[in-house]
Amino acid sequence: MSDTSPDGLQGFHPRAFARANEEPDALFYARTADFSHMDAGAQAAVTALYQTALPASGAVCDLMCGTTSHFPPGVSHAAVTGIDVSLRAMEANPALTERVVQDLNVNPALPFPDDSLDAVTLCDGLAYLTRPVEVLREVARVLRPGAPLLLSFSDNVHSAKAVALWQALDPADRVRLTSVLLARAGFGDMDSGDVVPPEDLPAWTDAVHAIIARKPLQA
Repeated sequence: MSDTSPDGLQGFHPRAFARANEEPDALFYARTADFSHMDAGAQAAVTALYQTALPASGAVCDLMCGTTSHFPPGVSHAAVTGIDVSLRAMEANPALTERVVQDLNVNPALPFPDDSLDAVTLCDGLAYLTRPVEVLREVARVLRPGAPLLLSFSDNVHSAKAVALWQALDPADRVRLTSVLLARAGFGDMDSGDVVPPEDLPAWTDAVHAIIARKPLQA
């Protein structure tokens, strides 16, 4: 199902990945307080996902990372590179060993050689990508064969910056859209699932949707 068109979005409405606020992200987020749309329980669920699926060593990139990467304590990665539009946010992120200021909607090319990363994480970021397949193709390029992309998101979005199609879909269809975009980018092996709050934890109200996609072992 790989899409060979330049942007990978053949068949989608031309405005599907437009946003209500098209101001450059660097300017918009410079005026916006750093916060997560996930509650504390949902953030803990992402950390639990990483505990089980993220390699404990090697080189990792956290895309659109902001102030928090949700990595479990005690991991010993050789390098953790954060990519975000805000250096200020990344400077507050203790998990990062390297910081790259980059707007993926302007430049989706990742600053890594082919087959060089052991994992990529993207938490609550896909909703804001206007060129999602181009970014995901880059993720596939820089991952080592068999290495995972751990993609997660909650049901909450920043309405000014989330793309139109994402906001029009319900959670189940967002998962399906994510699978379509990953397939168009060349990913084949995907596992998806939801994490929901337990009944005895009323403070946790956000469901977390996760997809783990691996770069094919052979092109």
